[in-house]
Amino acid sequence: MKKVVVGLSGGVDSSVAAASLKQHGYNVIGLTLWLMQGKGQCCSDGLVDAAQLCEDLDIPHHVVDSRDIFSTHIIDYLVAGYQQGITPLPCSQCNKTVKFGPMLHYAREQLDAQTIATGHYARIVYSAQDNRYHLLRAVDRHKDQSYFLYDLSQDLLSGTVFPLGEQTKTETRRLAAQLNLHTAEKPESQDLCLIEAHGSMQTFLDQYIQTHPGDIIDRAGNVLGHHQGVHHYTIGQRKGLGIAAPHPLYVIDLDPGRNQVIVGDRHTALKTECTVQRVNWVSMAPPQHPIQAEVQVRYRSQPTHVTILPIGPEEQLGDRVKLIFADPQFGIAPGQAAVWYDQDTLLGGGIIEAFPKP
Repeated sequence: MKKVVVGLSGGVDSSVAAASLKQHGYNVIGLTLWLMQGKGQCCSDGLVDAAQLCEDLDIPHHVVDSRDIFSTHIIDYLVAGYQQGITPLPCSQCNKTVKFGPMLHYAREQLDAQTIATGHYARIVYSAQDNRYHLLRAVDRHKDQSYFLYDLSQDLLSGTVFPLGEQTKTETRRLAAQLNLHTAEKPESQDLCLIEAHGSMQTFLDQYIQTHPGDIIDRAGNVLGHHQGVHHYTIGQRKGLGIAAPHPLYVIDLDPGRNQVIVGDRHTALKTECTVQRVNWVSMAPPQHPIQAEVQVRYRSQPTHVTILPIGPEEQLGDRVKLIFADPQFGIAPGQAAVWYDQDTLLGGGIIEAFPKP
């Protein structure tokens, strides 16, 4: 009987992943990472629900105190990013560094298991043609979470299964009800875990970053309003500026050095290119020449055609790339992830580094 360690957050998705694997004859072990104290999945509430699920399924449940690694790799990472005027994306960083890596290591070293599973909506297939694991979008495009998984290594993909990748969220809810799981009607988590625990990103950041009031200016340097901290803003933001203007204004740049938020009309928030660093090539080897693909610059953004140019020294070619968009993209924010695909196959992704200044 194959042993598999299932990461349990206390939500319906991971619950169904564990229950369905057991139903299919796997020796299932539950594993919950204790990331922080507070409300929400992955926290105190999630620990209780995960423990209850393991009791209901009659499977072992392990809890690993991961608060220190979460604090170092996520909280410190977020705070440092916002202090520098960028908008970090914590989820992809958390998946690789805090969740999948430590989970697979714990499974192999402590539980004599070679495979982990989670409730993510994505698919993994092995290709003998290029001896690589390919990461694919989920069948349910509305729930597809591959965007947040672009940074997983080949080793992590080789040891991971996604039981929900071939089904829809509706089917997951139906299975949970059929299996009488107590999480069947549990509400969907709508926010980042930090927002769930602290109420808002602003509340969270204000615990770590001292607010310094400053000016909101236009591109000509005219003062249009005032802010209570650059870290409260992100590029592309329209709401909450507190500026009366004859036309909508958007944040087009942040200057923490001068403590300024720069705004402009929607046209000035459109970009035709950007550079991307810390690139991870997932379903293909790093290319030596420009390639064509479709890219998402935010999780909810629509894929758009892009030309990807490897840049940098030859020995590091592919670690950084330039993206040239077929259609100008709105609200390109340094710190967010750009992830590119060939139809359903995730080719690679990285962190948006810079764009031409307005």
